[in-house]
Amino acid sequence: MQRPIPVVVVAGFLGAGKTTLLNHLLRQRDARIGVVVNDFGAVNIDALLVAGQVDAMVSLGNGCVCCAVDVGELDEMFDRLADPRQRIDVIVVEASGLAEPGNLIRMVLSSDNPRLCYGGLLEVVDAEHVDDTLARHPELAEQLRLADLVVINKADRVPAGRAAEVRQRVRELAGGVPVHTTSFGRIDTRLLFDPPERAAAPVAEQLSFDELLADEHEHGEDGHRHLHDDYQTVTFTSDTGLDPTRLLDVLSAPPAGLFRAKGWVTFATAGEQNRFLVHLVGRHLVFEPARGSGTTLVLIGSGLDTVSVAAALRATEHAGPGPLDERSLLGVWRYVPREPAEPTVEEESVPDGTSDLIDR
Repeated sequence: MQRPIPVVVVAGFLGAGKTTLLNHLLRQRDARIGVVVNDFGAVNIDALLVAGQVDAMVSLGNGCVCCAVDVGELDEMFDRLADPRQRIDVIVVEASGLAEPGNLIRMVLSSDNPRLCYGGLLEVVDAEHVDDTLARHPELAEQLRLADLVVINKADRVPAGRAAEVRQRVRELAGGVPVHTTSFGRIDTRLLFDPPERAAAPVAEQLSFDELLADEHEHGEDGHRHLHDDYQTVTFTSDTGLDPTRLLDVLSAPPAGLFRAKGWVTFATAGEQNRFLVHLVGRHLVFEPARGSGTTLVLIGSGLDTVSVAAALRATEHAGPGPLDERSLLGVWRYVPREPAEPTVEEESVPDGTSDLIDR
């Protein structure tokens, strides 16, 4: 089965650093990204990697694809990018100039393309001018609450004390949404999507120009890494069946800082269908029927209290005696798509390390 392509919506007001963040994502070499924008002149990898415009789609030197559309063409562009021949791993849509983020989210969620899934709303905030932005655009507060992940950019431009004040204010406005601080739009791609498995590269090879650019922008001209938050991961495994109600209590109101969760869960319920594939982005939760046994969950976020999250998950194990009634799964079935995919085959073992997050 081919995993669905996550569609990540990037929003933020003028000057927040959306373009810088998009260019940073395009410089990475772990995935093929389809970026949908309304202005080729902004997302151009320093004007060096875009060879020209062809039919509203531009192939970039690192294998990614960039598109220029208006909102009326978005569904058509999604279909084109989802074509298996494009080999796209993730689609990133810049909300500015296209539509309000809420409208874009609804378009993604309502898409009937089976190869797409919602990858979350990322809201970019300018740490230096957040007060002015809120004064000019009070709707930013609403967008923060709608977001699945908030990125406070340009943290290098404010003193540490001021950065802490901005972070606290944004957290209060966002109401529990994970908040990640960075500079120069540098965000680890693993916060947004799982790097696909690729064939191993040759041991010795000459760096391409875009690879040299990526190294320069990642480390800066002085050779030092730019300021950014780390992210945390929690891996939870269990051979004991879980209590569906307890797990829903954890995932339907995600712990502070949690952005993504993926994996397989087995519930301690009677009946044949007691195992599900779980996919969580922000507060968007999906279960899909699956085969196999055992539970393996990977959770990722920024500012996660990993100890308390692990303890909360361990507390979902059912101690018995006996299995739970099938009716305890009613809450889970609420999060299953109306036309769920056929149960998946037994998955391969999950590799160790945060670089090998579970593929969907």
